Amino acid sequence: MTAPGPALLDSAALFARALEEASRQPGRDALDLHGPGTTSLGAWFLGPKAENEELLLQMATEAIRAHARERREYYPNDPPWITDDIKRSAAYRDSVETLRAQFGRLLGELHGSAPFYSYRYQAHMLWDVTLPGVLGYLAALLYNQNNVAAEASPVTTLLEMKVGEDLCAMLGYQVPPKADTSAMRPWGHITCDGSVANLESMWAARNIKYFPIALALAVSREKDLEAARGITVPLADGRTVPLLEAGEWELLNVRADDALALPGRLESQFKIDPKTLDAVMRKYSVQDLGVLEFCRRHLPKAPAPVVLGPATMHYSWPKAAALLGIGDHNLQRIPVDLDGRLEVPRLRAALAQCLADRRPVLQVVAVIGTTEESAVDPLDDMVALRDEFRAKGLDFVIHADAAWGGYFASLLRRPSSTEPQALTADDARHRREFTPTMVMSEYVRRQYEALPEADSITVDPHKGGCIPYPAGGLCYRNFAMRNIVSFTAPVVYHDGVDPTVGVYGVEGSKPGAAAAAVYLSHRVMRPDRSGYGKLLGKCLFNSKRLYAELVTMASDADRFIVVPFQRLPAERTDHPNPDEVKAQREFIRTRIVKRSNDELLADDEAMALFHELGSDQTIIAYTFNFRNTDGTLNADPARLLAFNTEIFDRLSLHPGKSKAKPAPMIVTSSSFDPAVYGRPLVDGLKTRLGIAGDPAAVVPFLISTTLDPWITDTADGNFLPEIIRILRATVEEIIGKKWPTPVPAGR
Repeated sequence: MTAPGPALLDSAALFARALEEASRQPGRDALDLHGPGTTSLGAWFLGPKAENEELLLQMATEAIRAHARERREYYPNDPPWITDDIKRSAAYRDSVETLRAQFGRLLGELHGSAPFYSYRYQAHMLWDVTLPGVLGYLAALLYNQNNVAAEASPVTTLLEMKVGEDLCAMLGYQVPPKADTSAMRPWGHITCDGSVANLESMWAARNIKYFPIALALAVSREKDLEAARGITVPLADGRTVPLLEAGEWELLNVRADDALALPGRLESQFKIDPKTLDAVMRKYSVQDLGVLEFCRRHLPKAPAPVVLGPATMHYSWPKAAALLGIGDHNLQRIPVDLDGRLEVPRLRAALAQCLADRRPVLQVVAVIGTTEESAVDPLDDMVALRDEFRAKGLDFVIHADAAWGGYFASLLRRPSSTEPQALTADDARHRREFTPTMVMSEYVRRQYEALPEADSITVDPHKGGCIPYPAGGLCYRNFAMRNIVSFTAPVVYHDGVDPTVGVYGVEGSKPGAAAAAVYLSHRVMRPDRSGYGKLLGKCLFNSKRLYAELVTMASDADRFIVVPFQRLPAERTDHPNPDEVKAQREFIRTRIVKRSNDELLADDEAMALFHELGSDQTIIAYTFNFRNTDGTLNADPARLLAFNTEIFDRLSLHPGKSKAKPAPMIVTSSSFDPAVYGRPLVDGLKTRLGIAGDPAAVVPFLISTTLDPWITDTADGNFLPEIIRILRATVEEIIGKKWPTPVPAGR
């Protein structure tokens, strides 16, 4: 390898230089994210009709000019290359003309893109991007920084570190003062998406599970580690025993924090250099041997390890299990209840079986916002289960997959004393900006308050954070978890400064622009009640209003019914009373749907019910069924599927669909499969829909995600009635054309 040239500084020097540049004022970090944000939703987005076009143009131009100025000022006496003679050449002029033509062509084609910014977009779990997110991304994109190494990203590496700490704080992980070097601290970083974050969390869980086994073998056999042969290890049940006297099962169930502390203890107590430990462990660790060889050598009789999670977990989880050599068969899917949440008794039974079989549990996954039902798993009960099984000698890490739901944690985070907490007089005059902010239900709040008990959390800024793609994230409760998946020597946290973030995780090259986008958005819109909490609280309010519209959309005179997956409060009993359900629906129609936001807020009785409506977050799943001409409900699951598929086809986008007549609104779709969700959930839906027949038949559903803070309070008032009008017209037209006659008896 050739030596680096004099212009290529080492990463630590570049990092120190960037840190010094960032702190231009004594005693103050110029990149600090702990100060106040802003309060105006109107200044946070381009707007549904591009109302902030001039603002975006002005600031985007500033970004380009600042970048151009930087190029000119960097060694200003260096010569240019694109001279006036070149610009006058025919080849240059032809190239520019082609560039303009092709750029114009691309702009025209992009007009067929999904209009996430529109009130009419009620589909996937994304929306418009924030202005600071766009501007931060654009400004950093021009520099093309690569956060794989600090020398390739001396500024955006700093930004990623700031963002990681801010995400940890938003999710409830306690960030101790930097002066307290003895405290365990959390750590977070940007990934390309939640799938990669989930993969990394499983990777860390696997390596932690097997580390004590590998270390015990290395200490017992290697001369370089013989000084540590007296080291002890705390066990899951609270006992402490010598490491070399612990049994195989006991070592497979050392708590994560205790396992992660072992390298530091070898250094501090037994003076074993981390580099020596790293070199020795390469002969023993699962990271180096691979799962198959590790188990063949060290655990030949142990059952295959498992990962447990809800049946609703994202498709990235079986991918991660396959990539890590765990295998999809060892990803145990726990059934969910009628609200789409993991069933705790089923999880307890699965853990009890693992304990009886002495089967290692690598990880238990709680989904904090499923991507189709917006269901939040009972994390608080799952944490309690871990405590229960620790006493029996079984331990595992808990991961919270909050890729979709993570930013809703900002609803619980109070602004600092220096941040604005009340509406100003000017705010009050511009009332439209203040769609009411909704708080979480009591159940959901408890789960978010339990987030700090999870060992790791996935959170996607490009979902609830409204940041340009790609911008996922992973946060660790204990920063040492990052070391277990790095390819560098394990180190003890000494000085609070990392040389880079790129050595940790799955990815190599990754855009510094993503970190800049999240950073600037967090700087302007704090991830607490003053910023993102305000934004998402309004979305939560609007989602409940949409649910109220949907659940009351059809009358007895209509030739269709609509059944939301999320049940009415009156339906959440073992034996719902039909009269009570009907009365509650009528109450919603008269006291909620027909009211303005202000009128609704003034009605305490209506608000008490309103608070319990809809999903755990802002995704509503619902299915239409049609009535035959004799008034009976269609009972055929095949026709139910065809009916809802036709609705989706008319209200969706797909490649090749004509741009001349865009869909009047946009939804997405999926289906409840009994093999995945379980018969109780699917059979319950079929009963509510009036469907009979094949027990294995799926139930289709449409999905509407309300990630829009102002749809119920536009310049012309509430836009939701227009959404419902479009749905109604679409459904009625399909019924009239395709199902005008009764279904034959016996179908």
